[in-house]
This record gives sequence, structure tokens and C-alpha cells, in this order.
Amino acid sequence: MPAPAAFFLQETIEVEDLGGGIKRQILGFDESLMVVKVWFEEGSIGYLHRHPHTQVSYVESGEFEVQVGGHKKILKAGDSFYIAPNMEHGAVCKKSGVLIDTFSPYREEFLDKEIG
Repeated sequence: MPAPAAFFLQETIEVEDLGGGIKRQILGFDESLMVVKVWFEEGSIGYLHRHPHTQVSYVESGEFEVQVGGHKKILKAGDSFYIAPNMEHGAVCKKSGVLIDTFSPYREEFLDKEIG
């Protein structure tokens, strides 16, 4: 991977439509860390899944029913949640909103082309 860019300007970064009312924008990354902004329409679902990355997500806006390791909680703007590597997790958007996801190490599969 080439050296990461120092600055990522929102208007120059592609927003990827993932379908099902979910869009994603990679805000910055290097080999050890990635920050991603994810928009959810009301009713959209981040289906239960797992990955080997550590994840911390911040609820920027909206309301989400988040499930981590079999435990569910309603989270609103200002709340956050932690996901250990390989822990099953998912979310249902109750009110349209945005999550800011951080991953360590970076999600290589999110990069289908270079950014920055």
C-alpha cells in the first residue's frame, strides 16, 4: 500500500451506494486504521456478520438497534459501541442516520481502487 494521504476532502471522496438504503464513504486510512462514514435510511439493515478487525462505531445521528455478540441495545446520536475481532454484530436503522466506523487494521476489501 502506498503512503496514505495526509488530507481527505469529503467532496473529492466517492460515496459508494451499497444498496438497501446504505451508503459508505472512506474518510481516511493506513495499514493499521480506517475511518468510514456510513449513511442509513430508516429501516435499512446492516445484517449480522463478523470480521477479524477490531471496530468502534460512533452514532453521529439517527437511531439504531445494534446487536453485538447476541446483546441488543438502542443507540442514539452521541452513543458508540465496540466490536471485538470475529464478534458477530449488526444494526437496524430505526431513524435515518449516520455511523462513523473505525477499523483496525484497515478493511482491505473496502478498497477496490486507491483513494487520495
